Amino acid sequence: MEFSSDFRIWVLLVSLILQSCHGFYLPGSYPHKYVTGDPLSVKVNSITSIDTEMPFSYYSLPFCKPQEGVKDSAENLGELLMGDRIENSPYRFKMYTNETEILLCKSDPLSKDSFDLLKKRIDEMYQVNLILDNLPAIRYTKKDGYVLRWTGYPIGVKYQDAYYFFNHLKFTVLIHKYEEANVARVMGTGDAAEVIPTRVDEGSDIPGYMVVGFEVVPCSVMHDANTKNLKMYDKYPKPIKCDSNIVSMPIKEGQPIVFTYEVTFDVSDIKWPSRWDAYLKMEGSKVHWFSILNSLMVITFLAGIVLVIFLRTVRRDLTRYEELDKEAQAQMNEELSGWKLVVGDVFRAPSNAGLLCIMVGDGVQILGMAVVTILFAALGFMSPASRGNLITGMLFFYMILGVAAGYVAVRLWRTIGCGDHKGWVSIAWKVACFFPGIAFLILTTLNFLLWGSHSTGAIPFSLFVILLLLWFCISVPLTLFGGYLGAKAPHIEYPVRTNQIPREIPPQKYPSWLLVLGAGTLPFGTLFIELFFIMSSIWMGRVYYVFGFLLIVMILLVVVCAEVSLVLTYMHLCVEDWKWWWKSFFASGSVAIYIFLYSINYLVFDLRNLSGPVSATLYLGYSLFMVLAIMLATGTVGFLSSFWFVHYLFSSVKLD
Repeated sequence: MEFSSDFRIWVLLVSLILQSCHGFYLPGSYPHKYVTGDPLSVKVNSITSIDTEMPFSYYSLPFCKPQEGVKDSAENLGELLMGDRIENSPYRFKMYTNETEILLCKSDPLSKDSFDLLKKRIDEMYQVNLILDNLPAIRYTKKDGYVLRWTGYPIGVKYQDAYYFFNHLKFTVLIHKYEEANVARVMGTGDAAEVIPTRVDEGSDIPGYMVVGFEVVPCSVMHDANTKNLKMYDKYPKPIKCDSNIVSMPIKEGQPIVFTYEVTFDVSDIKWPSRWDAYLKMEGSKVHWFSILNSLMVITFLAGIVLVIFLRTVRRDLTRYEELDKEAQAQMNEELSGWKLVVGDVFRAPSNAGLLCIMVGDGVQILGMAVVTILFAALGFMSPASRGNLITGMLFFYMILGVAAGYVAVRLWRTIGCGDHKGWVSIAWKVACFFPGIAFLILTTLNFLLWGSHSTGAIPFSLFVILLLLWFCISVPLTLFGGYLGAKAPHIEYPVRTNQIPREIPPQKYPSWLLVLGAGTLPFGTLFIELFFIMSSIWMGRVYYVFGFLLIVMILLVVVCAEVSLVLTYMHLCVEDWKWWWKSFFASGSVAIYIFLYSINYLVFDLRNLSGPVSATLYLGYSLFMVLAIMLATGTVGFLSSFWFVHYLFSSVKLD
């Protein structure tokens, strides 16, 4: 009974918190109740194309502008970095009120520049992106008996050397009867439901509706340009027949364009939490799930084999060595080769030790950011309904994890220096500037290209200032603070002493770096299928939503990177090659080479319609940025696992 009472109290507290937040929907939005006749506002986003990958402002083309003027909607940092420019539009609906043949406006006669720009955008297959109640407009087409789904609609089409413009839009708004966000009805069952209050809003007895779908059919209709006596939102005097398979509005220089629209409201059985299903059920989803599951099973099986063989080999080697008496051990050291002979050199400081510490620190920061971000996304906090939240979350977690980067880098620096505190401030400062500095250089170069093209994908100067302030006022101090903690923490003691004179490494049958570079193929095998869908999401405008699978793939990637690096390190020690530090880093970090080669393959075969050197440069620049981050993260996993293994291996054997 006491437990039941406590449980009721906790449920009551949780329900009150959820009630105060107007629901408990993880994506960050809640159902908006509209009464019949309430105004609905359509917003516009940047026009986009998979042929150029450069977004442009909607109002850069001669579209109708709202009477109150163009106003920017509230945007977060992630939206701006992604090139989204959400603005108001002249399209106005009334809830559950069907309207037809609504005149929007008549544009000015097309100048030569406007005419040429329209033709160029049609040739480049630019899409118009509309938003209603946070739902992008979706368009359905049929091809070979299959129904295809597209977000947005094309500006126009070229047919027999003539350019036709889609000047009439047929909207269909799917609505569902509003259901009160009653926590008791959703969460409470049995006795627990009795203690959960129901929130009653004023006017809750008035029937309302929620928007659960937003569809658009673009049409090219020849209108009479004589609309002098008509105003915006007046009824067009002639009937309009919208057929998406027929185009009849060619654009001509010196002639205006008349814009009209119609809207129909349909009651749907779709529940509000399921309204994004239409966007997530893209073509190829079955292949997507099957490919990922197949990859997971193969890689898990392969990683298990590698782990079992490796553990058995090392355990047998250790057992055989420890069973010998001291005299036999001495004789064995003289007669046999292997990792036992490099005991006096295995912990010798590597070349460019400072750079290694810096790269490991940045790798810890990037890996931590990726894991935490994907975990939150898998839990639903960064769904597609929350535009820009994924990028914003990544920036936030990256800055916070500067503490971990500084701590790991400085403590590793002190370990290599056998506890020397000298230079830790310099190491922490370089950690805070190494990867962000390279990223800033790449993004600034690409930004100049976007500025020159007048694309909305260009980061505004004010946002550049904000990013610099976040870097130097938050990220750098946190990294220095982590370095301070690393300087105060005890360094890791080596289990064996290092000889003053380095041991000569015997000649190898094959170049060791060749094996290191080839080791990246196994981690790449865990990633390449998922990589295709991620690339398609970034460059083809598709929605990526299987973050749960991505989290599993990332965990497998970390495990495989650690195993590959351990095996390579053990192999190098067995041939008396004690220079394992950098090789362990690049054994797993070399996966970045294969990812970059895959990016080039994706550019050649999947983005073959990508037009212009600017677009190709943007693609390769962003790919280089991604590959650098992956190299630091995977290399760090390999190095830290190898460092632990070498430390454990030589701590487990009694050596004089």
